[in-house]
Amino acid sequence: MKNIKLIEVPSEIGAGTRGASLGIDAIKIAALDFMSNFFIHFPSEKIPHENKLLYEPIESPYAKRIKGIAVLYERVSKAVCDSIKNNFFPVVLSGDHSIAGATIAGIKIAKPKSKIGVIWIDAHADMHTPYTTPSGNVHGMALAAAINEDNEDCAVHELDEETKKYWNQLKNIGKIAPKVLPEDVVLISLRDYEKEERHIIEKHGMKVITTNEVRRKGPENVVRSVIRYLSDCSDIYISFDVDSLDSSISKGTGTPVNNGLREREVEDLISKFMQNRKICCFEITEVNPTLDKENLMSEIAFNILQRSVNVLMMN
Repeated sequence: MKNIKLIEVPSEIGAGTRGASLGIDAIKIAALDFMSNFFIHFPSEKIPHENKLLYEPIESPYAKRIKGIAVLYERVSKAVCDSIKNNFFPVVLSGDHSIAGATIAGIKIAKPKSKIGVIWIDAHADMHTPYTTPSGNVHGMALAAAINEDNEDCAVHELDEETKKYWNQLKNIGKIAPKVLPEDVVLISLRDYEKEERHIIEKHGMKVITTNEVRRKGPENVVRSVIRYLSDCSDIYISFDVDSLDSSISKGTGTPVNNGLREREVEDLISKFMQNRKICCFEITEVNPTLDKENLMSEIAFNILQRSVNVLMMN
């Protein structure tokens, strides 16, 4: 039976829309509304955030608030690494998706010899870099940092030395880069990405599974094929961005996109993945209750979280 530890990161400095830092508390309120004792059942650690930077001028337009994100990378990677070394299964609840880069770093620092696979359930590829970003928001760069990709082939920005320094810091945290090989990443329900990100996907031949493919083959077959595809990996991390859900239900997130997964499809996918012993960490991210009605997104996120953890504990 797995010892689970919750790592709460109420940070939103990587996002462009305000409110994701409230997502964790909104999920906890959903748990209370369902009369669940989930959040008193497991040990938890709350990571101090740097959200005060939201009130300060932006220093790096092509990687907004990257200095604060570098601080968070140190804190989160250490928390994840320590959890794994102490035989806990870290379940990371994060505000914005920039934290995923730190989570992956923590796994790699804890298991430097491990070949890590990533299952990225998200409408977006999050493989922009400060050289290519259209927005400057670092939550769109987490996967690029993990695979140590600058994508200078598609560069549209000249970076100042400060931005370059902090970006290199994110990629090289733990003095290991890349943390994950691009061919060991599987993108599920990807449907909203730019030509610069497509360039990386095609350059590395990265595996993409569309929403339609999930629907056509069914979650069980998709899970089987992904696990087979990642069979060389010794540890696998799952990142679930709630905007992978269809925009008809994912209103409570900063960047909803249509033609997404249904709630039941995500539940089935993640719970079936959780049955595999190689899964070593799970993250749920980008719930933004300020954009929502009646806390619906948080309730859906909590249902998925609870079912996934239940399956995990049975294995």
